[in-house]
Amino acid sequence: MARSKEFEINVVLDKAMELFWRQGYEKTSIQELVDGMGIHRRSLYDTFGDKHQLFMDVLNRYNSISNSNITNRIHQSNSAKEAIRQLFEMIFSCKENQPKGCLTVNTAVELSLLDPEVAVKIHEQFFASEQLFYDLVVGGQQTGEIPEHYDAVSLSLYLHNAWVGLRVMIKTTEDKEKLESIINTTLAVLG
Repeated sequence: MARSKEFEINVVLDKAMELFWRQGYEKTSIQELVDGMGIHRRSLYDTFGDKHQLFMDVLNRYNSISNSNITNRIHQSNSAKEAIRQLFEMIFSCKENQPKGCLTVNTAVELSLLDPEVAVKIHEQFFASEQLFYDLVVGGQQTGEIPEHYDAVSLSLYLHNAWVGLRVMIKTTEDKEKLESIINTTLAVLG
């Protein structure tokens, strides 16, 4: 008779996510995962397959949570420009013990050139973010909020690039004024 799982999948995925987010994929050992997730090594392998598959499951969970937070934040905005600003300011709204930066961006830097499966996942997430910025820019242009002389594709790529860059910068400085200045300068292009 098969034993039932003695843990909630999302709870242990969240624990693994924090380890990978803080340390990266390569520096996180199986033993650290077992200890950090609070499960037996056998349970890790039986449930997730191996470290790589666990990491892919963590990326999926992270992206799901992140996308939900982004959607909630955007729907609270009254305008396209406000929604874009909210996306940038989300970078500051981390939980107290949450690792800095973004797991997706960290993973892009660490593994995109080394792991084709991860590269596909990062590409998908970045494309979705670029599309989100594009939709906001086009919406803002339709309401007259954002100047129409900008090419919406180019502007959305510019905003996405700045957004990714800021998620790297947040790991290197605690100077909130500096980061807010970067946001203000970046978003000044929206008029």
